[in-house]
Amino acid sequence: MPVITDQQRKFYETTLQVTKQEISDLKDQIEEELAKVKDRIAELQNAINASKQMYGAACARLGINNDLDDEDGGES
Repeated sequence: MPVITDQQRKFYETTLQVTKQEISDLKDQIEEELAKVKDRIAELQNAINASKQMYGAACARLGINNDLDDEDGGES
């Protein structure tokens, strides 16, 4: 391993600390964004389920086949 000066050593030690903190901060940001996306997906899925229930009820009232049940394999 090549010999480095004290100044170089300080520089690289500081670089290690700074970049390690940056990586930690970025990971935290990723987790925050992922949580937001998961929440939004859950909201959209709930909206789909509510709409499917309304669609199914309308089909039942009209006495017609619920074609969405056929598409989804019967899942509501």
